[in-house]
Amino acid sequence: MVQNSPARYRPSEVTSSEEDDVSDEFDVIVIGAGPPGENAAGRCADAGLDVAIVESRLVGGECTFYGCIPSKTLVRPGDAVAAVKRVPGAAEAVTGPIDPAAAFAQRDYMTSSWSDRTQTPWLDSMGIELVRGYGRLAGERVVEVETDDGRRRLSATKAVVLANGTTPLMPPIDGLDAVAAWDNRDATSTSGVPRRFLVLGGGPIGAELAQAFRWLGSEEVTVIEGGPRLLAREEPFAGEQVRQGFEADGIDVRTDVSATAAARDDDGVRLTLADGSTVEGDELLVAVGRRANTGDVGLDTVGLDPSERLRVDERLRVRGVEGEWLYAVGDVAGLAQLTHMGKYQGRLAGDAISGRDVADEADHRAVPRVTFTDPQVAAVGPTEAEARDAGIDVRVVTTDTGGVAGAYVRGNDIGGTSQLVVDGSRRTVVGATFTGPDVQELLHAATIAIVAPSSMYDSARASSLRIRSYFSCSFQLWTSMALSSR
Repeated sequence: MVQNSPARYRPSEVTSSEEDDVSDEFDVIVIGAGPPGENAAGRCADAGLDVAIVESRLVGGECTFYGCIPSKTLVRPGDAVAAVKRVPGAAEAVTGPIDPAAAFAQRDYMTSSWSDRTQTPWLDSMGIELVRGYGRLAGERVVEVETDDGRRRLSATKAVVLANGTTPLMPPIDGLDAVAAWDNRDATSTSGVPRRFLVLGGGPIGAELAQAFRWLGSEEVTVIEGGPRLLAREEPFAGEQVRQGFEADGIDVRTDVSATAAARDDDGVRLTLADGSTVEGDELLVAVGRRANTGDVGLDTVGLDPSERLRVDERLRVRGVEGEWLYAVGDVAGLAQLTHMGKYQGRLAGDAISGRDVADEADHRAVPRVTFTDPQVAAVGPTEAEARDAGIDVRVVTTDTGGVAGAYVRGNDIGGTSQLVVDGSRRTVVGATFTGPDVQELLHAATIAIVAPSSMYDSARASSLRIRSYFSCSFQLWTSMALSSR
């Protein structure tokens, strides 16, 4: 969830007097109504606590309206066509291009045309009060909200939860601020397909949207990545296979080169690169990372430095605040910027605040993640290099994702790699990466194997022989890797 402060909410422009303030008391106040904040608020309300949730934009947050849901909806048409084209007999049924207008209409349906009318009834049903406006801390257990009707002062008897997300990072490139570059919000809400599309950044957001717009009809797509490969946080083979997939789709991938200047004229956007070359496009998406929204949320009023990242303990309590009343969940906490991890953190924080007997802790050893490109990249836990750096006795087990019979019946030319990182001394799985079509469905068994460790052979039995049916890719791949590890 992203909470950008509109100009009218700047402290210097607030003119209402103390007499105009409205004061309300709650047990818990949550700033940010994205999935992490909703989960924290819901757990507290379910325990009988009086809860208010503050939101300046849309209830449902970034994931619902500008992230996961619209981006995956735009990826889906091309992904479906790519899958069909791999199947002889079905491939012949593909006789025309993707209809971008229909794809955008489905995206509008999935986001309710950027209305949160389907989100707010749940808050009402839980008895959670929605306060629309921009919220900031204003001292211990106090939140001030700038609403359209003036300032409202809220106080909490138990806790305040920060769940106000991140903002797209714009790098210091000469001229970038003058070219009307897109961020993820612009890219996921547009209803037009640029003929020439530039993407700065080869991480998950940039990669997914680059391929999505190529599939939707962009004639030229160029991805510029300053590092040596795409998807730098994943296994090297994953980034290389995605690059090969992109190039097969006609996407120009340039790695190990950064942008030094940007300009726009009647012909579009021009990026000058560090190697002296230039690239041109009609639109430029900047997807080089995100910054936690800590600068304008009142951290200084509780003794924290707004320029520093938040540090939280195993219960998501913000370190450095006396009384253990301030919590942070989701992207703003900086632990794992993924919606499912934010929901997990929200539940943990809600349980801790409401006094439940919390057996779980914020565990980020095994963070499942998926990049929805073709090929997909699904991973959990550390990479091989990260595991070695951690001093683990690493053994790597690898098999060809497309090399089992279950993959062959799904079509021809299915590539990819399935790799497990095993602790050789304990014979337990510590990390896994899968590439290929629909490999996200392989990820959950690997996650279970990591968080509930048993021997490699037993993990494979539990996750494939006992759960997966025969002739599924999951059954055959896990069996293949189990046999390779013995």
